[in-house]
Amino acid sequence: MKIDQHGEVTSVLGEVRYGDFAMSVYMYYIDGMLIDTGASRMLEDFKAFFKQTPIEFVSLTHPHEDHTGTAKWLQKECDLPVYIKKEAIPECKVEATLPLYREKLWGRRLPFSPSSFGETIESDHHLYKIIHTPGHEKNHVVLYDEQHGRLFSGDLFLHPKPKVMMDDESVPVMIQSLRKVLQLDFQDMFCQHAGYIQNGKPAMREKLNYLEELREQVHHLYGKGLNVDEINAELFPKVPMIVYHSRQEYDSKHMIRSILEGDKI
Repeated sequence: MKIDQHGEVTSVLGEVRYGDFAMSVYMYYIDGMLIDTGASRMLEDFKAFFKQTPIEFVSLTHPHEDHTGTAKWLQKECDLPVYIKKEAIPECKVEATLPLYREKLWGRRLPFSPSSFGETIESDHHLYKIIHTPGHEKNHVVLYDEQHGRLFSGDLFLHPKPKVMMDDESVPVMIQSLRKVLQLDFQDMFCQHAGYIQNGKPAMREKLNYLEELREQVHHLYGKGLNVDEINAELFPKVPMIVYHSRQEYDSKHMIRSILEGDKI
């Protein structure tokens, strides 16, 4: 676990390993609010932080297990209210059914009982707009502090030039979400995997530009008669290790397929 301070915001970084493969995730604390909870395999590392920090409530950007894994413990042991988008609540109330590699990597995500976000959520000194931003996950939200130009972006950003996506993600839907967020006035961005990004809006615009260019390339190659596998070989000749570790749940082919299916080509 690594803890850093960025003005008012405390960032907490946890890491997990599965064989020679490692992944990390951030959670953030500000003014009584914890944003996301990390994975269940991180709980022992996080307990000291949880116990010494005056957390008043938890806001979840989406229900994936690396963001909600310690929510049950926080709810049961610390008696904390937990909030998520209304449509994600039924999923949270049952234990997550995970592919084996995700369970081994992040740990089990036990059931918990969150409450629904409204249009905003408020701590003692800050007000956040809750903005629906699907693409990575259908019930994903970001938290936007308009007064301070601050965005808690969950998994909307991740990387300016992603090479893989999960099989249920959508590039066209993500483009719509990125365009929506880029209408906001923010500078500081707090990403759950990339960490604190001081120039958040230009970074988010870089990702949008990349995905829009990728979309055009995919359409161009498809128009020349190439299929998904051929387009993938042309655009992504180097296969990242996560493709093998995830048994293709993460793959660049999902990006291509989502563009063709999402645009009804």
